[in-house]
Amino acid sequence: MSNFILAGLFTEGTTDVRFLSSVVERTLEEVAIDCKGDIETMVEVISIDKTGLSFDEQVLEASKVAFDKYGILFLFVHTDSDSASDDLIFQTKIIPAQNKLLNEDEELYCKEMIPIVPIQMTESWMIADKQLLKSEIGIDKTDAELGIHLNPERLNNPKAIIEEIIRLSKEDETRRKRRRGLDISDLYQIIGKQVELSELEKLSSYMKFRNSLIDKLKKLNFYHI
Repeated sequence: MSNFILAGLFTEGTTDVRFLSSVVERTLEEVAIDCKGDIETMVEVISIDKTGLSFDEQVLEASKVAFDKYGILFLFVHTDSDSASDDLIFQTKIIPAQNKLLNEDEELYCKEMIPIVPIQMTESWMIADKQLLKSEIGIDKTDAELGIHLNPERLNNPKAIIEEIIRLSKEDETRRKRRRGLDISDLYQIIGKQVELSELEKLSSYMKFRNSLIDKLKKLNFYHI
């Protein structure tokens, strides 16, 4: 008989969830292969009204809603670092939210939280699989010509870089006719479903998320220690 892991995903923005939902689901499925026995997994996207709520309050509300509605085992919580380091975000947002969650009633809240904090922003993870990105946009320039030859976590504004690549692709008349109207918003779900996890594993922030997931599964006695 299979064990079942049901997790929740709470993201910073609506575009983030288009990309991260598939990445998180696929990562959980891959990690679960090494768990004890047969494991079935599912990730539910958690939406709440964020109006007037601090980050801590948003996490608590998402945890409560997810636990009450789905009975989740743990909650993935996403927020971008918006800088070259995640230290400040962990100290000012992630750790305080985790501590507050631990103080809540376990009969009302899911108290197990796994942070997802891309260095810079979610779009840096989208650039990890550079061949896929170029293929989906429809451009055959080199990584260096497009400014994506460096580690994506070292790029200050990866979203602007993707938007610039789209603009360059439209300068080619043939591609413009074929991919008329392509916008960065079209890419989040497409790349999230297809990005090679092995490429994401080259990014420190993805590996921090992946290792946190493994640690959580060990704690919950799913994973071989």
